Amino acid sequence: MKRITVQGSLLATTLLIASGATAQDAELIIESWRNDDLAIWQDKIIPAFEAQHPDIKVKFTPSAPAEYNAVLNSKLDAGSAGDIITCRPFDASLALYEAGHLADLSGLDGMKNFSDVAKAGWSTDDSSATYCVPMASVIHGFIYNKEAFDELGLDIPETEEDFFAVLEAFKEDGSYIPMAMGTNDQWEAATMGYNNIGPNYWKGEDGRSALLSGDQKLTDEAWIAPFRQLAKWGDYLGDGFEAQTYPDSQNIFTLGRAAIYPAGSWEISGFNSQALFDMGAFKPPVQNAGDTCYISDHTDIGIGMNTATDNPEAAKTFLNWVASSEFSTIFANALPGFFPFSNADVELQDPLAQEFISWRDTCQSTIRSTYQILSRGTPNLENETWNASVAVIKGDETPEEAGQRLQDGLSSWYAPQQ
Repeated sequence: MKRITVQGSLLATTLLIASGATAQDAELIIESWRNDDLAIWQDKIIPAFEAQHPDIKVKFTPSAPAEYNAVLNSKLDAGSAGDIITCRPFDASLALYEAGHLADLSGLDGMKNFSDVAKAGWSTDDSSATYCVPMASVIHGFIYNKEAFDELGLDIPETEEDFFAVLEAFKEDGSYIPMAMGTNDQWEAATMGYNNIGPNYWKGEDGRSALLSGDQKLTDEAWIAPFRQLAKWGDYLGDGFEAQTYPDSQNIFTLGRAAIYPAGSWEISGFNSQALFDMGAFKPPVQNAGDTCYISDHTDIGIGMNTATDNPEAAKTFLNWVASSEFSTIFANALPGFFPFSNADVELQDPLAQEFISWRDTCQSTIRSTYQILSRGTPNLENETWNASVAVIKGDETPEEAGQRLQDGLSSWYAPQQ
């Protein structure tokens, strides 16, 4: 089993108690968009918490994902929202904090278990306040068909040169589509393409921070180079990739027709249930052997406290428990591929999840380059990166043209880039 090592002890008593006293006979209601997780909360997470805190009852009341923001905002405005708010990362939750709906949790004991990168998705721009406890991230890389690699006698690629040698070998053999990804839905090209391989070029948080400050531009080589790699991908995505949807790509891979799938770790549960072959995962190959590796270890889900709750101490007790080893272990194993951000001890049982999270031991973590601040204006940098990545893969735009277009759009509204 993969164990995430704690730096220092958990100090269990402070994790389980938010302040000197715990609430008595309180009921907490959790708002969430994760309606597919209802059984996990009801059968595993809530019973584990209530066993330790029998005086606090918890109810998980999710909304449909697409409706969550609107439903939650309506409830908050009406004063009928639950005590605990499940938080999407960055601007959606920041808006709730700025509107006074989410409490500042910077002083919560459990926050000591999270790095600044982990807290970035739920902190103010100046990092002076953090308003949601980070629950889980997703990690990007590549999932591969072990049987296909064994048939051709191929090793896992470590460098960019190795990566394209593997793709070329599958292309020449013809038994498998080298890599399953389409461009019809656009977001995959940016999320599993550009922001998957890009951190190795712009050096993770160093480059992302430099882009935020204006010290680097999207026309710099570090930001153009990932597009240069993407421009080569089109030769290996199979016939008709231009019209291939995200579900098409999932099916092509799990049916055993493709050797490699540019992935987010959220695919693990679905792929485990669908694929009839052994799978492995490899991190984004570095440019040269021995280079420091960087991974997109992206903030995905957090959890905070409604400022209007009638049970603030009970809510803090629950949120501190969310920061504990017990919660992280339950959550990570119930939803393999959603990885706890906490420094707490966590044992993962799924081998593919173990492989993804092991990269934290050897690589530097960062988050998607477009998610913090840079997509608040028009044009939206996240959406523009989608279509730029597609255009480069299809050969409709050169890497340099794509970078210039993105830079022009960003500098039109973002002051540090002007």
